Amino acid sequence: MAEDKSYSGLTEAQAKEFHKIFVTSFILFLGIAIVAHILAWMWRPWGGSYSELIDVTRTAATTLLS
Repeated sequence: MAEDKSYSGLTEAQAKEFHKIFVTSFILFLGIAIVAHILAWMWRPWGGSYSELIDVTRTAATTLLS
């Protein structure tokens, strides 16, 4: 008798194995992203005033266009 397969073509055991790998990979990726955001925040905090960014952009544009 053939094994029962889902619409994806995976057996129940294969689907559980894939799910386990997927969840583990997602948690690892999420952890790396959180650490990267914390390091970026420590290096250059965001969320403050954008006036400095606008000034730097305006200065760079003026320099490039002149």
